[in-house]
Amino acid sequence: MATRKSAKKPNVSADELKSYYRDMLLIRRFEEKAGQLYGMGLIGGFCHLYIGQEAVVVGLEAAAEDGDKRITTYRDHGHMLACGMDPKGVMAELTGREGGYSKGKGGSMHMFSTEKDFYGGHGIVGANVPLGAGLAFADKYLENNRVTFTYFGDGAANQGQVYETFNMAALWDLPVVFVIENNQYAMGTSQKRSTSTPDIYTRGEAFGIPGEAVDGMDVMAVKEAGEKAVAHCRAGKGPYILEIKTYRYRGHSMSDPAKYRTREEVQKMREEKDAIEHVRDLLLSGKHATEDELKAIDKEIKGIVNEAAEFSKDSPEPSVEDLWTDIYTDVAPQNA
Repeated sequence: MATRKSAKKPNVSADELKSYYRDMLLIRRFEEKAGQLYGMGLIGGFCHLYIGQEAVVVGLEAAAEDGDKRITTYRDHGHMLACGMDPKGVMAELTGREGGYSKGKGGSMHMFSTEKDFYGGHGIVGANVPLGAGLAFADKYLENNRVTFTYFGDGAANQGQVYETFNMAALWDLPVVFVIENNQYAMGTSQKRSTSTPDIYTRGEAFGIPGEAVDGMDVMAVKEAGEKAVAHCRAGKGPYILEIKTYRYRGHSMSDPAKYRTREEVQKMREEKDAIEHVRDLLLSGKHATEDELKAIDKEIKGIVNEAAEFSKDSPEPSVEDLWTDIYTDVAPQNA
């Protein structure tokens, strides 16, 4: 595959590069397997794959610290894996099994792990944005120096509640990084047809929120921008916006034939901008890894994903009695 060549050496170690390669590859292989299981009828409902966008969440997780929070929309499997959630639990939830993170009752779009500071997985476009600001408000109130990464897409950026949240976050100097994962298509509508602003991050200027556009197909560029945004928030300067320009190779969901773009467009992105191939090229050209070592990593990742798929198949479906559980909580969390 012909990939772009880096003009400068990466500002990360060989071990970090390998870690990014492995993490992105895990997401891609997991999503490919999820697509297979969906085609077999083992995953029902909606299923939105993250293939192509792996560098976004892997780069930002590299900039995060323990205790930082993340909240996202429905294209969420990659975020779960990147923050350390167990692939078995994620895949079991996709198949609606008891061993899933939401005990088989949430499915693809509704998984949580307070242990990993992952607060969903939300199916309503843009609805997670004010929730992310709420998480950041709790952090500011508790004075714990934590930051919340609030992810949403270019389509959600046109929702009114996003701007209400921008206003409140700026007024209260909340430590929240608003991450716009701009994959160029809001469902099936291109950004040019749906959004009047070429650079969506500039909409924060009306609220005094700084931001920048980032190459979302370069994990190192994402990490560098993430570190800048996180430092801004931890310094008490309020929110920051990152518009990370990326690209999804698959349709909006598994039911989307993606006829609104050409195969040539997708193939061109795969051949010239693929984030995983970019890191692979850096590892090989810098002599940080051999072909055999990278093949071994791929084999290891495929083993993890296959094990997760088998676990999801073997895990029982939730019992009928569980329909009435996990609806309300009697105890409010005190360690936000």
